[in-house]
Amino acid sequence: MLQRRNNPDLLNMEATPRRGRHLLVSSLLACGLAILAGCSVAPLPELKPNVPETWRNAPAGVAPPSADLHGWWQALGDPALDDLVQRALQNNLDVAQAAERVRAARIQNRHSHDPYLPSLHGRTNDVIDPDTTASYFVVGFDAVWELPLFGAWQSSKRVAAGQEGQANAALRGAQVSLVAEVSRRWIELRTAQEQARLLGAVRDAQQERLKLLQVRAQLKLVPPVEVAKTQAELAHTEAALTEPQQAINASAQQLAVLLGQPEPDPAWLTPGPQPRLGAWQLATAPADMLRARPEIQSAEADVLRAAGELGMSRAEIYPHIGLGASLQWSANILSNYRVHTGEAISSYGPILDVPLFDWGQRVAAAHVKDHELKAAVYAYRQAVLQGVAEAETAMGDLEQTRIREEALQRASQAVDTSMAALRKRAELNLGSNLDVQEGLIENQRTQIELVGAIAQRDLAYVALYKALGGAPLPPPPSPAPAPAAGGAD
Repeated sequence: MLQRRNNPDLLNMEATPRRGRHLLVSSLLACGLAILAGCSVAPLPELKPNVPETWRNAPAGVAPPSADLHGWWQALGDPALDDLVQRALQNNLDVAQAAERVRAARIQNRHSHDPYLPSLHGRTNDVIDPDTTASYFVVGFDAVWELPLFGAWQSSKRVAAGQEGQANAALRGAQVSLVAEVSRRWIELRTAQEQARLLGAVRDAQQERLKLLQVRAQLKLVPPVEVAKTQAELAHTEAALTEPQQAINASAQQLAVLLGQPEPDPAWLTPGPQPRLGAWQLATAPADMLRARPEIQSAEADVLRAAGELGMSRAEIYPHIGLGASLQWSANILSNYRVHTGEAISSYGPILDVPLFDWGQRVAAAHVKDHELKAAVYAYRQAVLQGVAEAETAMGDLEQTRIREEALQRASQAVDTSMAALRKRAELNLGSNLDVQEGLIENQRTQIELVGAIAQRDLAYVALYKALGGAPLPPPPSPAPAPAAGGAD
């Protein structure tokens, strides 16, 4: 016995098997917990929808450059619009709301694992003994650590990541809608101002024509019906002048709302050049669109969230396993025997919550979440189909409006040539001033049609890039200030 106690080599030989057994047990326990932690993670569906390799309604013979949705409105060639877009992105209240929700989702995502980390609570309580012979004041601490088994750890992360993804998609959608709406309202404002100018020129020409016809009617050169007809046309033109003025007022006020201000800028009401789309090329492919369209991003994030909720519901079917500890002090603050004592007690050990019988509620909840995940996948596929359809429709509209604009441009050039001939004939006394005024009215009306066609093409261009998810990518919202340390979550 003395030899065994005094021989360190022998002691080390005996301790080595013990350490080996402890290491083996610890390894097996760790492996078991790891298996339990991931055994109920819901499989994440593979999202690879079928999309066309090329656009069916894309202009023929156009070689698309690299995909770029940034600054697409600059193709309209209007510096004032560029400034409005930047101001709107900084001051719009809908974008500000969406940015705050992104910050909230990011905070929630960073703390998604907190429920599965050790927690410590302190409490006090005034307890009256049931026999009413004494009253105790209790102060203590409780520590609980629920182990994130059965896929709860990964599933909770998926839920939080999906919610953050949806918040990011909502912010992106607000930006896309904002840029498209600002562009649309600015196009409508400038178009209405140009239409008002041209209608004013038509009115002036009709007034001059009316004067000439009245003189001819007095000379019995034209019947009175021609004068009455011209008076009616003049009245219709004056009535038509109210429509562009209404559009000007509505567009200016809506621009003010989009920029987060109560009043329109006075500079907006000063007529300016109409935005006009220059040479346009398709700058993206169907596969690239999937990375930018907010509706598709939101649907993808919803699939991730639904998969996380399915995993959480499956984890609820199994027991909740954790560790707990408690330390309490109690003091007898009031006793019928006038004896005041204090005691301390502590406890620690495993916590086990086993669902035995609940009429199948937990299993039913898991089945519900499974169907919701399948619905989210179908919604994602529908979002992709809808996105492709909207882009194809807008692309077709853009091509048709281009054809219409070019046709009216040729008509305008022909009318200009005819107008020049009428003026030349009047200068040579081969024609009358009445013919000039009639030609001027026709010329202005052709210009009004051309202005409308230009606006339609601009708006089709806006609709296309909204369908493609086009918007600038400003810096992400700055994180909110971190809460004070030690606060209860």
